[in-house]
Amino acid sequence: MENSDLLAIAEQYGSPVYVYDSAKIVSQYQRLSNAFSGVKKLKLNYAVKALSNLSILKLMKSLGAGLDTVSIQEVRMGLKVGVTPKNIIFTPNGVSLEEIEEVAALGVQINIDNLSILEQFGTKHPNIPVCVRINPHIMAGGNSKISVGHIDSKFGISVHQTPHIVRIVENTGMKINGVHMHTGSDILDIDVFIQASQILFDVAKQFKDLEFMDFGSGFKVPYKEGDIETNIEELGEKLTKRFNTFCENYGKDLELGFEPGKFLVSEAGHFLAKVNVVKQTTSTVFAGIDTGFNHLIRPMFYDSYHRIDNVSNPEGRERFYSVVGYICETDTFGVNRRINEIAEGDILRFKNAGAYCFSMASNYNSRFRPAEILWHNGEAKLIRKRETFEDLLANQVEVSLEAMVSIDK
Repeated sequence: MENSDLLAIAEQYGSPVYVYDSAKIVSQYQRLSNAFSGVKKLKLNYAVKALSNLSILKLMKSLGAGLDTVSIQEVRMGLKVGVTPKNIIFTPNGVSLEEIEEVAALGVQINIDNLSILEQFGTKHPNIPVCVRINPHIMAGGNSKISVGHIDSKFGISVHQTPHIVRIVENTGMKINGVHMHTGSDILDIDVFIQASQILFDVAKQFKDLEFMDFGSGFKVPYKEGDIETNIEELGEKLTKRFNTFCENYGKDLELGFEPGKFLVSEAGHFLAKVNVVKQTTSTVFAGIDTGFNHLIRPMFYDSYHRIDNVSNPEGRERFYSVVGYICETDTFGVNRRINEIAEGDILRFKNAGAYCFSMASNYNSRFRPAEILWHNGEAKLIRKRETFEDLLANQVEVSLEAMVSIDK
């Protein structure tokens, strides 16, 4: 996308606004597919939680992707856009047995990550095939906030508890048709991922009726100039060889699954915000914009880096700015960033705004959530309207307080 395209979108739809480039999503999907072209059965299940707009789900369906879901609401969204139940996997954490049963009744693949629910579900529904999520006790990346494979993680069944899984399966007569792991986000070291995959291979040997193995995702994407990223091609070469060898020894061709979210949509996303004020203090120049962590919380929540540039003045002289929001909290997006000279009214663009950005937005400070735009075949398509004051009040119930309030004079 050109700066002129982004400026035109901001002019037409207002700011702040999220914009997603469909061509980038398609190219990322193709890149991952090509890296594992040596696997006979490959299944890419898009992680809906990354960006759950219905139009994005329809795009994923058109590419041949399934869906990785974590709530019954995400399951229903997938079904609404026409994804078949067999192409949806449900991988929740900490949900009730009743929710799992409700999803199972829809024909969706169930993935269970704790022994208690596994035994309860297997006892009541031994004929419904189940996948089990294993915690390999291996950290992904360097940020503990987005690593879920470590020993203290709430996610998954410890690899050391595999004998307990086997015991439950034998006692209930239930069928295990898949094994799964997810170590977390921002995987840098391919060999660490390969080490974790070997643990999953060892677990898989315990079950004789498997149909698939799901290796999660968490592939790192670049966030800044010269940033390192997961070498998908190297991973494809190394894991394909090991997976095919395992299938040969196992006696049948299993399906190899991944659940990419950030990898597919992060770089496709652009978040546009207008500069409300340029404020000079004794030590800092602030660029205050018409958004805050109510719309983009990742920098405050995860210490995430999003490159910020001035699409209104891309050739201007670079100066140092701290970019801050309009929320009555500390919502600093970047400190002392080199950005082309900023004037009030300019449009700033945050890169890597496709994953876990709008999907984590809120109405904090009673602000409206922004519009979403899909840039597809050179056209801007509105895929979510900007909220209004009526939307903000839609589910609130105003009650009479006259009989409740008593002031002692």
